[in-house]
Amino acid sequence: MNLGPIEYTVARIDGDYAYLLQEGEGQSREEEKCVARALLPPEIAEGTKLHYEMMEYSIK
Repeated sequence: MNLGPIEYTVARIDGDYAYLLQEGEGQSREEEKCVARALLPPEIAEGTKLHYEMMEYSIK
């Protein structure tokens, strides 16, 4: 389990879930990570940059 830090961008929002793309070097393919919106800051929107560390997401 990777506890971070990891940077993500909200690619899309679908109901109670958000799909995140990991930012950074060495990302050979774009694979979306599905995360329940309850775990994310309530003010996110598509395109929001997120910081993940120690099992918590925050807006960059």
